[in-house]
Amino acid sequence: MLVCRRLYERALVAGRDGNVSVRVGLDRVLVTPSGMSKADVRERDLVEVALDGAPVRRSGGARPPSSEILLHLATYRARPDVRAVVHAHPPAATGFAVAHEALDHGALAEMAYTVGRVPLVPYAMPGSRALAERVARVLETHDAALLANHGAVTVGRTLEAAHQRMESLEHGARILLAARRAGRVTRLTAEALGALEVERAAADRAIIAGRGGPRAARPGKGKGVR
Repeated sequence: MLVCRRLYERALVAGRDGNVSVRVGLDRVLVTPSGMSKADVRERDLVEVALDGAPVRRSGGARPPSSEILLHLATYRARPDVRAVVHAHPPAATGFAVAHEALDHGALAEMAYTVGRVPLVPYAMPGSRALAERVARVLETHDAALLANHGAVTVGRTLEAAHQRMESLEHGARILLAARRAGRVTRLTAEALGALEVERAAADRAIIAGRGGPRAARPGKGKGVR
């Protein structure tokens, strides 16, 4: 699957880390299976579940859904506009999560426009209902979040948008680390950040209307996860 391979090839996940899901109907979700390297996931391996968590179809290898399925489902319930969720462990961004530092510096224009502010979700056991509830609460008003001592999650109206936000999140984290090594991180002015937020909101509205940005068409079953 294309997005899964990109996550692995670009070192945003390692081993069996990470999980990806896409909404394929009002109450149906396709999610990557538990225990598989994202480099090995194929369309036949995807697991289909209802929005309430009830199993619809297991993978061809009869694997259960990702251990983080509660996080994905809680996010979809909190954000009806979201059609894809990506959870990964990007090294630089996760370093900020381990340091318990949110990525809301407002220092990088591209990150402010593409990803927005990235708050820190307090630690809860991976795969737990507590973590799912905390993440969903934060993602009600944000498109990305760091998970304390764990990783990161991004969402989008398309799988492409959710994946691109994860890449942009990691790229931005690396730039911020480079700025610190160079001497300091200089924030954009409130006026500049406000203008970027206006542009970001306008781009979101255009995607909803199907006028621009990543295509807003509904993903077909399994389509785009590859």
